[in-house]
Amino acid sequence: MAGAGAGAGAGAVEIARLGGLWRVTRPWHPGLRPYLRSYVGYWEAVATPYEARLVPTGRATLLISLAEPFSQVRRLGVRGGGSGRIGSLVVGLEDRPAICTHPGGQEAIRVEFTPLGAYRLFGMPMSELTNLAVDIRDVLGPGAGVLVERMTAAPDWAARFDLLDAALLTRLEDGPLPAPEVAQAWHLLSGSAGAIPIARIAAEVGWSQGYLSRRFTQQIGLAPKASARVLRFRRAVALLGRGAVSLAEVSAACGFYDQAHLNREFRAIAGTTPGRMVAARRVEGAMALSGSAHSSKTATAAGR
Repeated sequence: MAGAGAGAGAGAVEIARLGGLWRVTRPWHPGLRPYLRSYVGYWEAVATPYEARLVPTGRATLLISLAEPFSQVRRLGVRGGGSGRIGSLVVGLEDRPAICTHPGGQEAIRVEFTPLGAYRLFGMPMSELTNLAVDIRDVLGPGAGVLVERMTAAPDWAARFDLLDAALLTRLEDGPLPAPEVAQAWHLLSGSAGAIPIARIAAEVGWSQGYLSRRFTQQIGLAPKASARVLRFRRAVALLGRGAVSLAEVSAACGFYDQAHLNREFRAIAGTTPGRMVAARRVEGAMALSGSAHSSKTATAAGR
């Protein structure tokens, strides 16, 4: 495990114990902030095998594996959705859960991007990454493998962050710009937590619903209606996590027809019920699935 350190002008690295994980953070580079939602390094205090269920977040993920790879990341409900053994990876937007298994000894940096930030960073249609966990080299090219090797050999976490920051900033400079209409549509949809009707969004941006759906899906990764479902789900999870609200109140607040509709959506998107998810809720929405999975190891801590 690399020790602490500080990158020049980037702010101090902070390391804190979070249950079974050591969590590493540093202030985000200003050039990356508009595109990020989380940026955190971590390693296990005690290497223990685990299995976890990951649920959709409305974000795209880049995970740099600095030690043991995952045994598998398997998407539920997707034929051939298992990755097999995989280390550093990219995950597009999702609308169904996944099961990840790890042999223990994990050390990594996990970065979560806004969908349009990911579109610009990855430089490819986000629809090609939907509900998939893909080897980093298949998305960012063979140079990504060299980057991972350099980060693994770096003397401290500050140097690791410096290397990753520089690589991300370079790709962002050359990445494609999203269509302004898609950016506006995502802003409207995410700002309302999926509550605005798609017809109204299409009218706002001046496109037909069909054309909006095609361009939106290409650059975001999910169709507008699927994105709205995930955004409503995430809002429901947040409200339930605060406690003191009934399922009926959450259903009404998030735009579900009724409590039965809420339950169906949780089963479709998370593979569980609202009550079970809240009871087993973990950081980043992951839930322990086996006795060997400690609560702090089911996912990394949110960076912000």
